[in-house]
Amino acid sequence: MENANSLGDLKVVPTGEAASLLGLRPQTLRKWATYGGPIKPVKIGGRLGWPAADLKRLLRGE
Repeated sequence: MENANSLGDLKVVPTGEAASLLGLRPQTLRKWATYGGPIKPVKIGGRLGWPAADLKRLLRGE
């Protein structure tokens, strides 16, 4: 999938970029962080980051 390829060598993706790749709003990913969702974020310096490997799997439908 094209979006999965655009992640390149990134290990963690910021919320805004992850939301854009998934076609979602950043608020949706923040809800996933609070209430649970298909992937779990990591916290980096008080901000949410989304593991690129998990995003790739989600984009592929795995």
